[in-house]
This record gives sequence, C-alpha cells and structure tokens, in this order.
Amino acid sequence: MNILDRIIVDKKREVILKKSIIPVSQLEASVFFGKKAISLSNNLRNSNSGIIAEHKRRSPSKAEINYGFTVEEVVKGYESAGACGISVLTDGKYFGGSLDDLLLARASVNIPLLRKEFIVDEYQILEAKAHGADLILLIAAVLTREEIKSLSEFAKSLGLEVLLEVHNQEELEKSITPTLDMIGVNNRNLKTFEVSLDFSKQLAHQIPDEFVKVSESGISSIDAINELKPYGYKGFLIGENFMKTDNAGKAATEFIEKLEVRS
Repeated sequence: MNILDRIIVDKKREVILKKSIIPVSQLEASVFFGKKAISLSNNLRNSNSGIIAEHKRRSPSKAEINYGFTVEEVVKGYESAGACGISVLTDGKYFGGSLDDLLLARASVNIPLLRKEFIVDEYQILEAKAHGADLILLIAAVLTREEIKSLSEFAKSLGLEVLLEVHNQEELEKSITPTLDMIGVNNRNLKTFEVSLDFSKQLAHQIPDEFVKVSESGISSIDAINELKPYGYKGFLIGENFMKTDNAGKAATEFIEKLEVRS
C-alpha cells in the first residue's frame, strides 16, 4: 500500500468518527455557513503573479517543514505579500494541520482560503464551509468519476469553488465536469513523490479553456513559473518554498515582487 492509499484509508475512518461526534446541524449553525465565498478563480484570472501560498507544517515526504510560525503570522504575511489565495492543510496525521488552522486563517485574512484536504465525503465539504473556506480540493487519484461529479456539485450548492487536482491524462479525462472552477496539475507524483514540471507541461493543452489552470507542487523559482505561463497556467501553488524559511510572509513578498518585475 502506497502513502496515498494509507492516507485515504485513515481519512475514511476519521470521517466516520467525526460524523458520530459533530452532527451536520452543528456545522450548518456556524457563523461562516452563510458567508459568501471569495472567488479564487477570479483572483487568478486578474493577477500578474497567480500565487496561491500554502500553510503547511510537515509532509510525508519532508517530515517537519516548520512548526515555528503561528497560523495568523503566516496567513497575514501571505495576504500582505499579495498572494491571490491561501491553501490551508487541515490533515492532522500526515501534515500536522487541523480545521482550527482554517478557522484561525479565516479570522485573520480576507482573501480566498482553500481547504487542502483528502476529501472523500460530503461531510468534509460541510466542514470546509463551516470553518470559513472559500473552495475545496478534490483529488482525482482517489475519487471515481461519479464521486468527482457528486462532490463538486455538492460544493457548488454550498457556494464553494472547486479545484480539481490531476496528475496524468487518465485522471484528467475522467474528471471533466462543468461544476469545476480550476484544474490543478500536481507536479509531484503522490505515489512516488517524484517531482517534475513536465507533468504540468504535458497536460496543459488537454485542459479545456473554461477552467483556470493551476500548477501545484515543486515550484520553487520564478524561472519555473515563467516557464509554465506560456502553457496557460494562471495559478501556482507554493508552500514548502515559503514555509521552510524563517519568515514565510517575507519570503512570499520578495518572491512575488521579483515575479511581477520579471513577468
């Protein structure tokens, strides 16, 4: 069993447990449940940088990245740096995140927040909405065509945007549905953790133009972004590159400033 398979087995158990503790009615009673989502796809279409900055403490491939920052410090730094949106890891076991991180981020900034999670159930989408997310991530590698369709439709019914993550042509072909807003190509193979920008380049022309193209993972330089822009990418998800520094917000500010000068 590879790491992704293990994560999904654990995630399904986790969701069953959470459902038994926190009823849907409690999630729907959240102050954020009626809040109108801020559109990341619009921000990306109208941005010169397209940076989606990530709050990420650790990962299965890199172990600890950074536990030294508070969520508020990181997300406020990202917002003032000019990020188009912020990705917040909420998986606890493998990434050291939580829904509280999402809640703290929502209380701290007024830009789009992505709940970065391994979503396998509608309940997790309700959690995302209740904790202030503006969009969710669906990972094609762990979902069937029918699940992608039903989960994305459910997210849209709650007013959330949907970023669908693919890694190869087969995943892309099974995933296309009108209820997606953005399609992200993960440059990291989730089964082997190999990283290559070629994944984004190879799939770029297969992604229909109505979806905003996002390149995810393994992006650590301005050259990499400028290499991908001619392929139609508008969004670039960067986490580790900022989080591994002594000041994530400052690192993001310097990166975005240089990027806007050179783009």
